[in-house]
Amino acid sequence: MDGRAVKAILFDLDNTLIETSRAGAVAIQKTRELLKTTLGLDDDTIRCISDKFQQKLFLERFDPSAGRSIDNVRVGHWEESITETLGSCSPPSLAAQCYYLWKNSRLEVLCLSPEVCNLLKQLRSRHKLLLLTNGESPIQREKVKAVRCEEFFDAIVVGGEHAEQKPFVSIFTLCFKMLGVEAQDCIMVGDSLDTDIQGGFNAGVRATVWINSAEGTASDGSVKPDYTIPTVLDLPGILAQLQ
Repeated sequence: MDGRAVKAILFDLDNTLIETSRAGAVAIQKTRELLKTTLGLDDDTIRCISDKFQQKLFLERFDPSAGRSIDNVRVGHWEESITETLGSCSPPSLAAQCYYLWKNSRLEVLCLSPEVCNLLKQLRSRHKLLLLTNGESPIQREKVKAVRCEEFFDAIVVGGEHAEQKPFVSIFTLCFKMLGVEAQDCIMVGDSLDTDIQGGFNAGVRATVWINSAEGTASDGSVKPDYTIPTVLDLPGILAQLQ
């Protein structure tokens, strides 16, 4: 490294600062229990329904100009998942019950741990901090509000509110301008090789830090992070190396 001071840190949100995957698993389990109680189905059939919903969520392409809210789209995911599995219509209100139970249960579980809060407070005393998260604006803004993280950041950028999301350079350039820094003044911290690490590399940041809680390895075809740590709480050790 060139000895240049790290002036700013860009953080991903999901599965970097908050455990979104764990919260999602809790929410899915609660929704399965609702389906079991309401429809009296066996566990395999209920699992099929919830797996279909999660697949539709993964493949989701939301178009705000189509006139449907993201909530309505996701109620539709549940309705389609139930109908595709059972081959018949369910009670009209069941899909909405499933969605809002899943949504609210997930938001209730999401939080910034006390340790992460303390880390962000310490870091902000020495660096500018920016939250850069991909996703649709209503969904990501709900998460930000639920975990009360606004106070820890100089700026919050939601990819769905802009023309391009991570890993495109344009959204990183926007972040640098908002903070009044250059790319080489910043590090990017996130759990996704495809968006966070590749995006940081594309934008020319000082260093990329991959949060790899599963302790796996990067595939041969993926971008290689400069640093890999199992939890964001280990970030101070990386910063010490970079100063």
